[in-house]
Amino acid sequence: MRSQRPYLLRALYEWIVDSGCTPHLLVDADWPGLIVPSSAISDGRVVLNIAPEAVRDFLIGEAEIEVQCRFAGVPHSVVIPVDGVLAIYARENGAGMAFESAEPPSADSGPESDAAGDPGGDDEPPPRGGGHLRVVK
Repeated sequence: MRSQRPYLLRALYEWIVDSGCTPHLLVDADWPGLIVPSSAISDGRVVLNIAPEAVRDFLIGEAEIEVQCRFAGVPHSVVIPVDGVLAIYARENGAGMAFESAEPPSADSGPESDAAGDPGGDDEPPPRGGGHLRVVK
């Protein structure tokens, strides 16, 4: 199945904006593929104001968030890997959602690492293991 994270980010972004609040993203600054000015990084994290009036060309894709932001009055193209997002929340009251930190992709992940798997396609469903759901308090 596809990752839930981009869908949750889109929904929470819309909910925060519709509630009249200012959406912010908390991003892991060490995540591979993050493109943001180094001046925006503090303590290994980046906090971005993604309110509609603060950004341009905001797009949450399956793997990346692309947006035009201003830092110290200078426009920058920012790319945020969706899996690098740690939280989305409203600045005014903190309402939103924190995400479990994912493992950054390793250098040996990708199409080559799947070569040992079944190259013939998806004729059979994968074997069922234990459940992947867990209780969140």
